[in-house]
Amino acid sequence: MRSDVMKSGAARAGARAMLKATGLSDHDIARPLIAVVNTWTEVTPCNLHLRDLAEPVKAGIRRHGGTPIEFNTIAVSDGITMGTPGMRASLVSREVITDSIELAVDGHSLDGVVILAGCDKTLPAAAMALARMDVPGLVLYGGSIAPGSFRGAAVTVQDVFEAVGACAAGVMSEADLRELEGEACPGAGACGGQFTANTMALALTMLGLSPMRANDVPALHADKHAEAERCGGVVMEAVRNDIRPRELISQQSLRNAATAAIASAGSTNAVLHLLAIASEAGVPFAIDEFHECASRTPVLADLKPSGRYTAVDAFVAGGTPALARRLRDADLVHEAPTVTGRSLFEEIEHGTEPERPPVFTTSDAPFARRGGFEILFGDLAPDGCVVKLCGHSHESFTGDARVFDGEESAFAAVQAGEIEAGDVVIVRNEGPRGGPGMREMLGVTAALVGRGLGDSVALITDGRFSGATRGLMVGHVAPEAAAGGPIGRIETGDRVTIDLIARRIDVAADLDARSPVAPNTPPRGALGKFAALVSCASRGAVTSILTEDIESKPNERHEP
Repeated sequence: MRSDVMKSGAARAGARAMLKATGLSDHDIARPLIAVVNTWTEVTPCNLHLRDLAEPVKAGIRRHGGTPIEFNTIAVSDGITMGTPGMRASLVSREVITDSIELAVDGHSLDGVVILAGCDKTLPAAAMALARMDVPGLVLYGGSIAPGSFRGAAVTVQDVFEAVGACAAGVMSEADLRELEGEACPGAGACGGQFTANTMALALTMLGLSPMRANDVPALHADKHAEAERCGGVVMEAVRNDIRPRELISQQSLRNAATAAIASAGSTNAVLHLLAIASEAGVPFAIDEFHECASRTPVLADLKPSGRYTAVDAFVAGGTPALARRLRDADLVHEAPTVTGRSLFEEIEHGTEPERPPVFTTSDAPFARRGGFEILFGDLAPDGCVVKLCGHSHESFTGDARVFDGEESAFAAVQAGEIEAGDVVIVRNEGPRGGPGMREMLGVTAALVGRGLGDSVALITDGRFSGATRGLMVGHVAPEAAAGGPIGRIETGDRVTIDLIARRIDVAADLDARSPVAPNTPPRGALGKFAALVSCASRGAVTSILTEDIESKPNERHEP
């Protein structure tokens, strides 16, 4: 066993003495030692229930011959920090969580690992840690929150953010907004649309890092604890059969994950996170892979924020197996191994699909012929950017730039009614290095939707968007302003064209003749470290030192 270096032989008597002080017996110590990594916290409903969910995981590990050892790491709530300086900590937390899991698991030479994840960054961080350590393990998502009910309509936190803009525009009263905020989040679980958490939970299942169906079960559903106990058994089988994460993470499984995210009209953050997971696994995977997947993948799920249904509805309608079967039948995903020891296609073979709710459709009658997001290049994004295709009707958009150096000034302009139909809002110095931390712009985008400008204004940023964002939004612009990218040279009044057919984003100005905007001064502490180490968004915004093998393979792209 991997843990023998820590626990076996006369020289390790001191270590065994300390393990016995925690309540372990000789019998317990002799078994495989399995890390149960928890991201439990009281700060967010996404992770609130994970302390309880760890107990059936541990019971499953014990029942199948292992000894669980639980420890915790951090989580930063995207939804709570959204629109504040604290949002800079969100992406940084992905790296800190990854590092902390690696240090605790490798530091104690543990034999396997189950990682309990909930809020947005805990999911990709869990996969990144597994890829980096290459220790048998899996990720269990805590599950989606149930939808709230506001005057007879199902609502999510997305509706609250959009109502802020509606309130500022005088369309909704402050009293109605307060009533809505009290109903939108009825208990534990992650945000209930196909936002970042649910998108990444789907992606990790398609990668083979989460057992099929386990992530689909909502947070407070009666079956969740049974799935958690099953995961304890699955990890023990993975340890015994030496099934390692890097055997599961391949170009093919990454394409499967990207395709599923695209078919579900999921979060654009999947681009950033799948690139980061590929980097940690040592798998060459360029940003333009997402174009290749999106160009052939229709939208097969009618999920919020662009559709009608929630993640709970998707679970009732058959969940990940239902979507994956449709993708398989259309020859859009391909066979790959999974952590259970069975193949992806074996895992999706069984399961019932009720007629209602009609969340999923087939490839011959899709909700949209073209996948949920696209990769653009051009004057403003030589190294690429990501645009969401669902939630608006544009194939192209041309307008005058309204330039803001930071999210706060852009949000204030929207709330003050200073943004008009036809404007192209530019929010820069919010990239991985420049923010630092690459904040999400949900406050700005939701305010635009709330004021009725969601389909008549474009927004471009070197920051990110929440999975709850809808409208014509272009993010992840690379190089970012702080790295000398062209977005740092654009000025208010410049004519900008976004062409989704040609996959171009260009500006009618001689940007090379201008001096770039001065970047923000990096702060001290964790944000400063992140700013000093982080790669660009088109490489996943990771802080790991890449291996020579990966550095020798440039992030090639196919110019449109």
